[in-house]
Amino acid sequence: MEEVKVYMIANLQIHDADRYREYEKGFFPLLKKHGGEFITYDDNIVNVEGEKPMEGRVILFSFPSAEHAENWYSDPEYQDLSEHRRASVTTTLTRISGLPPRK
Repeated sequence: MEEVKVYMIANLQIHDADRYREYEKGFFPLLKKHGGEFITYDDNIVNVEGEKPMEGRVILFSFPSAEHAENWYSDPEYQDLSEHRRASVTTTLTRISGLPPRK
């Protein structure tokens, strides 16, 4: 069975920008360590439809597989770093699977 790429969608409401910047500094090296790829972010999202629209910042990044994503999230170094995020933002983090490669 081939690995399927997974995408992470983070929705943040930043309450303490200085502390959040501490998280950002360590985020990218740990993302790379686990094979992750930063795709984009937007602070000016447009909600087209729905009763519970996202607010704040939306970030999109990916991993080669669910296993890579799980290893990133459970990495003790990432969990230590996440204390800065948890103290400075309200977060919703969602993982979705990409489509398998076509043959």
